[in-house]
Amino acid sequence: FHSGSTGILVFLPFIRRYGIDQIIEESLYPQTKSINRLSSILSFIALKLSDVERYTDDDLWCMDRGLGLFAGLNVLPKSAWLSSYSSRVTKEMNLLFIRSMHQVWLSYGLLSDTCNLDFTTIPYWGDSNHLENNWSGKRNKALSSMLAVLAQDPDSGIIDYGSCDVQHKNQSEVVLEYLDFYYLDGTKKRDISYLVFDSKFTNYENLSKLDDRRIKFITIRRRGKNIVKEIEQRKTEFKTIKVECGELKKRALRVLDEMITLRGYKDNQSGALKPIRQVAIIGHGKIKPALIITNDFELTTHEIVRKYARRWLVEKGISEQIEFFHLNRVTSSMVIKVDFDLTMTLLAHNLYRIFALELERYSSFTAERIYEKFIVNNGSIDIAGDHIQIELKKKRDLPQLLEIMKGNEELEYPWLENKKLIFYPSSTS
Repeated sequence: FHSGSTGILVFLPFIRRYGIDQIIEESLYPQTKSINRLSSILSFIALKLSDVERYTDDDLWCMDRGLGLFAGLNVLPKSAWLSSYSSRVTKEMNLLFIRSMHQVWLSYGLLSDTCNLDFTTIPYWGDSNHLENNWSGKRNKALSSMLAVLAQDPDSGIIDYGSCDVQHKNQSEVVLEYLDFYYLDGTKKRDISYLVFDSKFTNYENLSKLDDRRIKFITIRRRGKNIVKEIEQRKTEFKTIKVECGELKKRALRVLDEMITLRGYKDNQSGALKPIRQVAIIGHGKIKPALIITNDFELTTHEIVRKYARRWLVEKGISEQIEFFHLNRVTSSMVIKVDFDLTMTLLAHNLYRIFALELERYSSFTAERIYEKFIVNNGSIDIAGDHIQIELKKKRDLPQLLEIMKGNEELEYPWLENKKLIFYPSSTS
């Protein structure tokens, strides 16, 4: 048969190789008499990987047999089934799944000792009296919305954690909750040495708690008028350094590296204020100086600046979640349903990241660019006795894609009757 979504089948080898199918099987997610747990979750993932804006727009995908094959079905369930399924999901199911996926990323060396943390606003446009107002940078105003937290590894781009159950009353405690999430039965599940976040992520009291737990952090200090005025008066004390930036270039910055004390950042036993390191930066294109604060006294100044600059990778990841995975187009005001949608979005994002890591020259590409260059394709699918032959139509980057798929031809897929996938180039475009 022919399919207009044949390209997304290239993700199946990664799902099988990384054991993601086994993680789904062992999860607590619900299943029905007609559709098992694995096919249920893969149905959601198939739509996420295919850049589908809303589940209700099912005219184009509900009868595509290629998408159905991805989930081990003839076709995907319709939007009514997808909506009712998410109503049976609980927060505990999502947390267990994220923790299990964390072990996968950790075992394959995709997580470093540094983590970038940030909030993102997920707006809801219907009756939202029960939701709080949160600032949306994309809209440049406060909106009735759900506030979500994301944790991303700066090296691999893997988003290791996500939750949209953040409220104003516990917003400052999220950084501690994130650390506690990876302690199960007293066992540490990740060796996190560095947390990087912006100035509004938590307060100085919690920075003290991070220091007590021997967690290094880098963040931005809030700039008041008096602080900015003092920095302006001390411009002669600044030194020039060169920091690496994009395209193998270096940028000259003026910095002042010193020790200060902050109200609230103190020793929790003696109550005395503890010293903290501040790096003031001017000449970076902003009107006001940037004030980086950290409890790391060993890294050099340019290493501190470079480490914080990489925090913008999580901003890029959030933008990708919104633009490509349509995180701001949720159809429910129920936080738990949005939390499930966020969990499925994170898995789809991470599948794109591990796929991009196989493409050495394209490892920095966004999911949208990878989708356009490699995934968008149609072709023919022939189901034989022991294998499934997939013919992809001619495309400029198809040879490189086929080279990657060639190394996965011995994998068998239990939800496809243990058949193998063999990818071929088609003679037509």
